[in-house]
Amino acid sequence: MPRMNIRQARPDLDRKKTFKRLIGYLFHTYPVHFVVIAICIIIVAVGSIAGSIFIPMYINDVIMPGIQNGSFESVKPTLIGLSIALGSVYLVSFIASSLYNQLIAIMTQGFLYRLRMDMFSKMEKLPISYFDRNAHGDIMSTYTNDVDAIRQLISQSIPQFIQTMLTVAILFGVMLTYSLWLTLVVFISVIFIFMVTKKVGGGSAKYFIRQQKAMAICEGFIEEMMNGQKVVKVFSHEEKAKEDFAKLNEALEDDAYKANAYANILAPIIHNIGNILYVLVAIVGVILFTTGAINVTIIGVNTLSIGVAVTFLGMSRQFANSFNQVSQQINSVVMGMAGADRVFSLMDQTPEADDGYVTLVNAHIAEDGTITEASEVTHHWAWKHPHADGTLTYTELKGDIRFYDVDFGYYPDKIVLHDISLYAKPGQKIALVGATGAGKTTITNLINRFYDLADGKVRYDGININKIKKSDLRRSIGIVLQDTNLFTGTVMENIRYGKLDATDDEVFEAAKIANAYDFITRLPEGFNTMLTGNGSQLSQGQRQLISIARCAIADAPVMILDEATSSIDTRTEALVSKGMDQLMEGRTVFVIAHRLSTVQNSNAIMVLDHGNIIERGDHDSLIKDKGMYYQLYTGAFELE
Repeated sequence: MPRMNIRQARPDLDRKKTFKRLIGYLFHTYPVHFVVIAICIIIVAVGSIAGSIFIPMYINDVIMPGIQNGSFESVKPTLIGLSIALGSVYLVSFIASSLYNQLIAIMTQGFLYRLRMDMFSKMEKLPISYFDRNAHGDIMSTYTNDVDAIRQLISQSIPQFIQTMLTVAILFGVMLTYSLWLTLVVFISVIFIFMVTKKVGGGSAKYFIRQQKAMAICEGFIEEMMNGQKVVKVFSHEEKAKEDFAKLNEALEDDAYKANAYANILAPIIHNIGNILYVLVAIVGVILFTTGAINVTIIGVNTLSIGVAVTFLGMSRQFANSFNQVSQQINSVVMGMAGADRVFSLMDQTPEADDGYVTLVNAHIAEDGTITEASEVTHHWAWKHPHADGTLTYTELKGDIRFYDVDFGYYPDKIVLHDISLYAKPGQKIALVGATGAGKTTITNLINRFYDLADGKVRYDGININKIKKSDLRRSIGIVLQDTNLFTGTVMENIRYGKLDATDDEVFEAAKIANAYDFITRLPEGFNTMLTGNGSQLSQGQRQLISIARCAIADAPVMILDEATSSIDTRTEALVSKGMDQLMEGRTVFVIAHRLSTVQNSNAIMVLDHGNIIERGDHDSLIKDKGMYYQLYTGAFELE
């Protein structure tokens, strides 16, 4: 199935909605921390302009009177009082800043922990079709790049943005109390700064978002190349791979260059506007002071003082620097918001539907067939079926699986299975053969309900599988796939994956059934040998044997063997076949195989072609019919 880029799922980024959801997520995770941090930010913002407030007091109430009197003795109490007050403000601001830094670290990491847990939990509930459509490297980028963008957003950008805007607001209020005319000069400059920021910053944000998308595509390509290194080298595809990556990397470079070009030019522009503002304030202040012009404030009318003129210069510089800091955070905010939107996009994906209500329970089965539910492990199972009238019925789990007129397509307009009807009685071995793409694996995927039917029914022990809870349905089915997946952990842990509460003796027995015991005991640390990289230190056959042992320990009444021995040599296959015969005894088994020698003893063989069952019967009857199976068996027609 074709894959799409997860970042194309929600092209219209609703920043307001995303921001509200992000803040709500933060608040619900750490409500007390959130409130305390908000208070600390306000205190730090006030402390950052304390110098601007106290400078005119020092000049007007201490320095100027001292110069005029020729002595500073009379103003010492004022000097001490102002110094104590300013020191107290800075001390409180320092404490608030320290507390804020500690709490923001705790809140950020705790928030990211919960976010990743929620993302992974939601991912585990998504249907198989989601992973068919989306590149795995792109999904991984959501866990890495996007989560890191959110980290920077909540730990740095948002707090600094809020603190800076509070500082600007307080500065603006203080300015108005000092001088309306000088405030108007600053205000006009602010409007110009805002226009420049919106124009240049908007272009920068657009390219930063494109940069994130290009980075995700590059990471997805790199992951594919890493997984397929053997194929790349076998077909000497190194140069072509480098060419393909160069194109993707060039697109990333172009977007990154444009994003940073906009970002790098914005700061110097605002910095120079700040310099011009500084000069304008100085000129206007000198004019007002030297002419003795009346300076109107929001609280009355007074004459511009030296202290006010000097402090206005400092405030104008701080005002411009504040906007410069805001401009530097714009790109981080936009990237963080885009990252949050993609994370929430993953979390908002429709989970795998499961409206099943029939569950699998341990059961006691009396000689007369009476079934009662058991709280302990009995190695007998039954389907617990609640009915609308409040009654319960129990049906013994036997492994009877039947398809009735089943149609299925991965896409509604492309049906790949047509009118499939088949049955597998308890203990029967059903073989599915046919060319690649005929629909063999698709049939087994429908038994597991990895996908839902377009039409028809599948019944399990007489129960419509749509009524069976998916986790219970899958718990009753063991599966060995052609593509083996081993996880980072010991050999014993990988086998125990089929039954997490299995004892060591059960693991050993399962390994013996799969004829894996001998080679495992010869490993450096036996069953405690650590496997990494999907068991890369093992041969393909050894990996498959461990996979078969994993299925054996699950002890499921129904088994699906999808090319289970395709990667095993003939000698090893003979050993495995003995173990498989023991494993399959008394179980309903679906076998998909290209080697027709492995399906001769099947109770029924289904020959598929383009999603249709064209022949069915046992080996002898199909050979007599001399149809497609006969041609496949005699080599007159190749499966591929």
